[in-house]
Amino acid sequence: MLKEILKEQRKYLDERMKTSKVIERERKFDRHTKLVKVISGVRRCGKSFYTYLILKNQNFGYANFDDERLLNSEPEEVIKAIFEIYGKINIIFFDEIQNLPNWEIFVNRLHREGFDVYLTGSNARLLSSELATHLTGRHVKLELFPFSFREYLKTINLESAESERDLSLLKRELEEYIKTGGFPEILVEKENPYVYLTELFNQIIERDIIVRKRIRYYRTFKELAHTLLSTISGEISVHRMKNFFRIGSEHTVKNYFEYLKESYLFFFLDRFSFKPREVEGFPKKVYSIDTGFAYQLSLRFSENTGRLMENLVAVELMRRRSYFNPVMEVFYFRDSQGHEVDFVIKEGLKIKELIQVTYANSFDEVDHREIRALLKAGELLGCKELKVITWDYEDEKEISWFGRKGKIKFVPMWRWLVSGL
Repeated sequence: MLKEILKEQRKYLDERMKTSKVIERERKFDRHTKLVKVISGVRRCGKSFYTYLILKNQNFGYANFDDERLLNSEPEEVIKAIFEIYGKINIIFFDEIQNLPNWEIFVNRLHREGFDVYLTGSNARLLSSELATHLTGRHVKLELFPFSFREYLKTINLESAESERDLSLLKRELEEYIKTGGFPEILVEKENPYVYLTELFNQIIERDIIVRKRIRYYRTFKELAHTLLSTISGEISVHRMKNFFRIGSEHTVKNYFEYLKESYLFFFLDRFSFKPREVEGFPKKVYSIDTGFAYQLSLRFSENTGRLMENLVAVELMRRRSYFNPVMEVFYFRDSQGHEVDFVIKEGLKIKELIQVTYANSFDEVDHREIRALLKAGELLGCKELKVITWDYEDEKEISWFGRKGKIKFVPMWRWLVSGL
């Protein structure tokens, strides 16, 4: 029975790879390291395909522990069945490994025995805590995101805008990308975005969090998750959420936020401060891992392009940090007078860049409060790299305001996303 399940799983994976359009991902990975390879990220962002492509010319064993039929199987029995199917192999690929009890002990033993092990997982805490305990120094980890806009353009064979017509198409596709998001099965398999994202969001909330964490007040938890979805690009306060939902303690609210973060559904940015102790007391800003969730599932965001744009920039910054620049840190800025800058980019001790995001097609459409906040933050934080990401306005201006001066670059979002400026 176990052998038949594993054969069925592999056949399904092989057939999907043969029938689906393969899009090369931006995230590069060195498969020649002897360490355990761990690929994590939100459900259905393409972790299995990504790993399969790394191993496509290799003979490897495969088991998917997201299949409830395997949950009561002993790890050693799974390995025996894999050997019976594939023969003598030394490469093992386990999907959604966090569902297997005590997986870390089993994987550690396989690694010690010389197996080349690949793991995927959709829960950040389960992976990181167990890896830190049992596989410290013996694993390499990467996070995979839904498709970037650059990867999205590959799915429609529009990777450059060499003419005005191509540029018009590219801008139109950016509007579509914001609405549908970057999940591969929507973009490549043409699944209905609303149906697909509703099912996926509910599956993560109910199966991966409510059931796994044994949350008693599950209706309240669901309402909180949908409230966050309607609040993306905005500040949230643990205290306000506690009172609004009549939750017993702020500690419970913090746990709820952490569960949503662990599942990769949301992430949170801290307010920047030179005093680290102050950060914990400040509100955080919340973002969805994919703008499709907010657009499709939240009525408030059907026409709120500015906040969707900001969320998209936040995800892209997280992606760039994970893929290309792990020393980068991202914050937001707000002073006591209410001047706010959407993103503070920090590397080491230095503030590298300040970024505002606005839905503007000309300089006159840019809210001057955002420019003033940039100039003030630039002075306070000692940063001269000031940028406004617009919808379709491009320029560079020397701007003065009450004695503060700065050179500000205005970059269209499509260009920022495509070129990595």
